[in-house]
Amino acid sequence: MNINSKAPDFTLPDENGNPVSLKQFRGQNVVLFFYPRADTPGCTIEACGFRDSFKKLQKAGLVILGISPDTPKAQLKFKEKYDLPYTLLADDKKDVAKLFDVLKEKNMYGKKVMGIVRSTFLIDAEGKIAHIFSPVKPEGHAEEVLAHVKKK
Repeated sequence: MNINSKAPDFTLPDENGNPVSLKQFRGQNVVLFFYPRADTPGCTIEACGFRDSFKKLQKAGLVILGISPDTPKAQLKFKEKYDLPYTLLADDKKDVAKLFDVLKEKNMYGKKVMGIVRSTFLIDAEGKIAHIFSPVKPEGHAEEVLAHVKKK
């Protein structure tokens, strides 16, 4: 995945099971953030950061989409528990994670496992990748994205 390359199109169910395609946001700037698992400490910090900065991000013309290898049911529970105002997508087969090359070997408690590397893609109105944040620290990430967009 490279800056200025076309973002791969995909369709995934949202937290309510409704299909959402990346191409339906053509003409808008999209923040697509991948996180390892709903309702885990780091993912909650990151998701709540996007929640807390949501109005500023919207004002900057951004659509926020969160994506993880959870089921729609788990995404809905996460969204409701933390009052997340944006769409969460369920990539339970990890197909989209593979498309965006964020499924990598990680070291978990001394064991090698395949997992999602926390990453964020800024996708411009033409559907091209404008910026990649990877790996991402959950704390302050939403503000980091906002600062990057504002300096452009």
